[in-house]
Amino acid sequence: MIGEKVKKLLIESESELVKPAEKVAVVGVKNGLDHALLLLTTDKYAVVPVLDARSKMRGLISMPIIMQTIMDIEDVHFEKLSEIKVGEVMDTDYPAVTEDFELEDVLRMLVNHAFITVVDNEGYFKGIITRSEILKGTNRLAHQFEKMYSVTEKEIVAH
Repeated sequence: MIGEKVKKLLIESESELVKPAEKVAVVGVKNGLDHALLLLTTDKYAVVPVLDARSKMRGLISMPIIMQTIMDIEDVHFEKLSEIKVGEVMDTDYPAVTEDFELEDVLRMLVNHAFITVVDNEGYFKGIITRSEILKGTNRLAHQFEKMYSVTEKEIVAH
């Protein structure tokens, strides 16, 4: 369990930790891969969430997924980009937490992912928690903890 003092320095406020849905670049399941490719390259994202028409979280799409879909052993078939829908090839195994998330769960997932999606109990997309935000907090913690608190080393007794 993460102590309250550490949590306070790591996360200034949970509301600021979650980047809200309206500020996150997303694509729809029915968008073509051409649309997803344009978004990924124009905004320099590695991966973006995929939502259905009701704003429910359905998956993730990335440049590698798109390229693997339009490539074969001899060529890259760019003409397929507009024919294939994001929902046909998206990754449906993605990290997500609900709005009442535990910080420990988020930290564990961010080890292997650049961001974690946040959904409500019905699966509606609410935003993301980025590894970048946690690293900012880690930097703050590393620089401020001993300035704010007296730290003494505990004596460890061997059994």
